[in-house]
Amino acid sequence: MSYELPGAGASDAVTCRYGVSKLRFRGPERDLNAPYVACIGGTETFGRFVSDPYPALLERRLGETCVNLGSINSGLDAILLDPELARLARAAEFCILQVPGAQNLSNRLYRVHPRRNDRFLEASPMLTALYDEVDFTEFHFNKHMLGRLNEISEERFGVVRAELQQAWQARMRSAIDALGDGVVLLWLRYRHQRPDDPAEALGPEPLMVSPDMVAALAPRVRSTVEVPVQMAGQSDELDDMIFGMLQEPAAEHTIGPVMHRVIANRIYRALQDIDT
Repeated sequence: MSYELPGAGASDAVTCRYGVSKLRFRGPERDLNAPYVACIGGTETFGRFVSDPYPALLERRLGETCVNLGSINSGLDAILLDPELARLARAAEFCILQVPGAQNLSNRLYRVHPRRNDRFLEASPMLTALYDEVDFTEFHFNKHMLGRLNEISEERFGVVRAELQQAWQARMRSAIDALGDGVVLLWLRYRHQRPDDPAEALGPEPLMVSPDMVAALAPRVRSTVEVPVQMAGQSDELDDMIFGMLQEPAAEHTIGPVMHRVIANRIYRALQDIDT
């Protein structure tokens, strides 16, 4: 067991690991001997800045252990490179898989950090040739880099978008196959709110994931739960969240407790429909 102190004044967020996994998940560590539901995802599933993320709320509704396997800023690469996640998912009754964005995965154009998938590591020769006027050493985060590329040339960015979407579709099929036959997709659809930010011109989160891309996965999963969500800064939930005095800008762009309750209720109903 460990504690993350993400900013001055923030309360401790308990994290844990399972088996040989290198990822840190939302704690406390749960007993995996009883039947359980596995909840895999990124920052929203982890429940950053909230006391009761949706896996905890879902557990109360179901009366069955829901293991929070959310890891901050993780994406498809983190899931596919961690065999422990596949083992945990296959042993679960259901696996709730949060739909990740297409920007946070390694592809033919650039490479991301293997666990903190939002971190940009290196551009490929293909990308540097496509944008030969750009100094890629200036970027540390994928979204910042992609927003800048789109701002420079929307026409050339079409090549980047197509590559990321193609890689996402192949990687999602691989992830679903690895996680077993109990996968339920959780599609959190953010509203597009900050057009003044170059990165926001890329579209709403999850970035560059279209309805057709999600629909194409339907034959591989048990169900798809689509939930429109708002950032806490727009839903006036900041007063009900836990963060340090330096973290308010980050908290504004995550989801608050009301959204977590909505998500838990939607998943609960979807699981009841599967059972019937």
